Amino acid sequence: MTLRLHNNLTRRVEDFEPLGPVPTMYVCGPTVYNYVHIGNARGPVVFGVLAALLRRRYGGLRYARNITDVDDKINAAARERGVPISAITDRYAAAYREDMAGLGVTGEFAPDIEPAATDHIAHIIAMIEQLIAGGHAYAAEGHVLFSVASFPDYGKLSRRDPDEMLAGARVDVAPYKRDPGDFVLWKPSTPDLPGWDSPWGVGRPGWHIECSAMAAAHLGETIDIHAGGVDLQFPHHENEVAQSECAHKHADGSHKTFARFWLHNGMLNFGGAKMSKSLGNIEKVHDLLQQHPPEALRYALLSAHYRQPLDWSEALVEQSKNTLDRLYGTLRDLGDVDAVAVTPQVIEDALDDDLNTPQALAEIARIAAEARKASTDADRQRLKGELLGAGRVLGLLQQDPAAWFGRGASSDDDARIQALIDERAAAKKSRDFARSDAIRDQLAAEGILLEDTPQGVRWKRA
Repeated sequence: MTLRLHNNLTRRVEDFEPLGPVPTMYVCGPTVYNYVHIGNARGPVVFGVLAALLRRRYGGLRYARNITDVDDKINAAARERGVPISAITDRYAAAYREDMAGLGVTGEFAPDIEPAATDHIAHIIAMIEQLIAGGHAYAAEGHVLFSVASFPDYGKLSRRDPDEMLAGARVDVAPYKRDPGDFVLWKPSTPDLPGWDSPWGVGRPGWHIECSAMAAAHLGETIDIHAGGVDLQFPHHENEVAQSECAHKHADGSHKTFARFWLHNGMLNFGGAKMSKSLGNIEKVHDLLQQHPPEALRYALLSAHYRQPLDWSEALVEQSKNTLDRLYGTLRDLGDVDAVAVTPQVIEDALDDDLNTPQALAEIARIAAEARKASTDADRQRLKGELLGAGRVLGLLQQDPAAWFGRGASSDDDARIQALIDERAAAKKSRDFARSDAIRDQLAAEGILLEDTPQGVRWKRA
């Protein structure tokens, strides 16, 4: 089956083929001034699954996910704490990498390149100079601004009329702007702010130009896939398109396409509203990783189609944990079976269908159900291999079942619990129901739940 992706540039699901032998993908990363919330993690998790798929399919991938380490929010955080911006950005960039690793965004799911804006000031200045030379930007009072009127296609990604966008946006109508909709590429810095020398004086880049310059520096002037949250579609991605396509032109003067496919993940809702720092209704990944099994958080993020909103709640995480309990329970029951992980075609087909992770998870549940009913060694071996292979492409089910069920406990404690369960089984067999019930009650008091199955007694921690 051909990989088909919903391209927000055309509003259609289209067959995907890379421009060159190795696909290129850019995903907008975090602005590192605080811990990220779980909504910020949806893109890295989901598009990490796409990255792994592209690597399998094409034998390679050039995948960049940036770090924004110069920004007014960072400046404010540094000023509030009385430290240089690097103290803020270094700390929270490291925390972000740690959080993403906790959610399984590692290895084949991780970017190859993690460019930081402050390492690309020369690239940013060079792109701004190109825009000025082409008549698409102008300098004014230490600022450089992009001239929206110079790009007739402005608004083609978000499907908004420029006049309507201006009416509906909070725009800084500064006296040095030729048009109220023009946006900043470079702005001056006072001595208390970070700044770099430039042809327009000491200053710092605007947010939008950073991504355009980093994408071009690492992936080329035309990239296959650009992805990020739907909240970035306007103005950030719209402005990226404008400045990138105006900076990079063919010999005949026509604009080069910046990104051939635009993918946007839906927002996470929490407490009935979009999760955002400004509203204060956030769940930090840093905290959630300490409160819940990380794999359950990853499962929850994959449980809805990436383009749809996802309602985040304790109930969703608990449901995800319970589902993983059943799946790992199946693998534990198959512990005596030697199997090689093989990805079933139905899983690849689901991912080829615009990254349909809910369908892939449904197929995993079906495979596990068949495995629990399997009666022959050949079927048990085949189905265990399919279950492991299906989980692998989503970054799930790769732990030893004992590690999953024993999270937070020592192996000695696991052995003690198992010994009590064996003693209970022996008591039931000898019809010593009083002792059997006493053991069950003791385990329940410790938060150990027992489940009688045809394969024997399963246990898990509540």
